Amino acid sequence: MSDNQIIRFRIIDKCIRNLNHRYYIDDPHNEGIPNLLDECNRILREKDLPTVSRRTIHDDIHHIEEIYETVIDSIRDGKRTYYRYADPTFSIERIPLTDDEIAKLQDTVLMLNRFRGLPQFDWMEELLAELQTKFHIDGHSDNVIGFESNIYSEGLKHLEPLFQYIINKQAITLTYRPFNKSELKWLLHPYYIKQHNNRWFLFALNNDGRAISTIPLDRIISIQPARIKYIPNTEIDFSEYFDDVIGVTIPDAPIEKVLLKFTPQRFPYVISKALHGTQRIKDKEQCIVEIDVIPNKELVSELLWYGEDVEVLEPASLRQEIHKRIEKMHQLYL
Repeated sequence: MSDNQIIRFRIIDKCIRNLNHRYYIDDPHNEGIPNLLDECNRILREKDLPTVSRRTIHDDIHHIEEIYETVIDSIRDGKRTYYRYADPTFSIERIPLTDDEIAKLQDTVLMLNRFRGLPQFDWMEELLAELQTKFHIDGHSDNVIGFESNIYSEGLKHLEPLFQYIINKQAITLTYRPFNKSELKWLLHPYYIKQHNNRWFLFALNNDGRAISTIPLDRIISIQPARIKYIPNTEIDFSEYFDDVIGVTIPDAPIEKVLLKFTPQRFPYVISKALHGTQRIKDKEQCIVEIDVIPNKELVSELLWYGEDVEVLEPASLRQEIHKRIEKMHQLYL
């Protein structure tokens, strides 16, 4: 089910189990009569989701009956029809979890418990306590998995407030200090947070509406809500936004074919852990792989990390950039 449909199901459920009101599907004569269509569309508009038609609500009622194996009565009231559960005690919110759902929920609680005690995750304490009490889940277990992270990073304190600003669609005024430069203030519309190489980055629209800025959280001084209308994200799918790069920097440049020749000793490791999702073997005998990416500073850093185990064959511009970096390093050790 889509998020939109789940929201509608919950609204319909809340309405038709309310015995103090009679909820019709719509109010065609605009008489102010409580109705399911208006209630659903009001909430959907608040969440910046597409509104729906009378037919959709009618279909939702039948889907609730099928999915939750319940009966919803359509009761005549003059020329109109309102809806009620045949069992007045029923609610989709009271459906018990299956054994499989309980197991998955327990795994989630165990994972989230790893973050207890960190200041930016204080809000999780109450949530975990409620989940463990309600579903009788044991949240304590030996730690058997570790994630690479720096819990002492300066930027971590901004994670939780930024998360709240994003989900609440709140514009912000951000005070930022670049390296070796004076502080500056930005009016921004925050959209997304991403981690790369143990650093966290905020992606936000500049208030002029022209560009997305990439802001490392460890350079942020303070964040305050801004009293301007929030500009919602209607164009960028962040699940695909980084597909053409390694890392988080997205230059205004075309995708290029990058040919890399590895040593025979390094080649098997590169095959088992691909540099990028587009990686493919170009010449197995020569240990050459090919990736399709936009060259950026993270790609350069990644290639320098391999040291003498890799040679950039193409494009010439990237090969020249690596050559320049090696020359500068060479000068340091003369």
